[in-house]
Amino acid sequence: MTTTSSILDSTANKASTKATGFSALSSDQFTKIILTELSNQDPMSPSDTNALLQQLSQIRDIQSSMDLSEKLGSLVSDNQFASASNMMGKIVGGVSTDNTRAIGKVASVSKTDDGVYLNLSSGKSIHIDNMDGVIDPSSLTDEEKAQLGLT
Repeated sequence: MTTTSSILDSTANKASTKATGFSALSSDQFTKIILTELSNQDPMSPSDTNALLQQLSQIRDIQSSMDLSEKLGSLVSDNQFASASNMMGKIVGGVSTDNTRAIGKVASVSKTDDGVYLNLSSGKSIHIDNMDGVIDPSSLTDEEKAQLGLT
């Protein structure tokens, strides 16, 4: 198996920097691993070739699923950021990062490892998942704007 490991390491390094593990292997590289493993078997105690192929195929499927999950997570995050950007200038309500009720005009949007945040002109921030209302300020009366501190 050490021969297989060294081949896997050298072929993975040549593959795309974004892909990792078995998903980084081309079909040719994957075939080389199988052939190397088969050629290095002990002839007196051969491995079950079908089991080996099945295991390697399962590992590659798992790696592909993990890569897909990562890409989908990134897509969701990008979509949340785009949606939050559309909130700029609008009045939103929700639970702020300090677990208090907050309502105010969205002054900016930020993206962190924890997700997307709407930063209010009051200085409070609301995680986009904790937002529960949106109001277009142009639909408010002067009295309502004054109550919200927007005048």
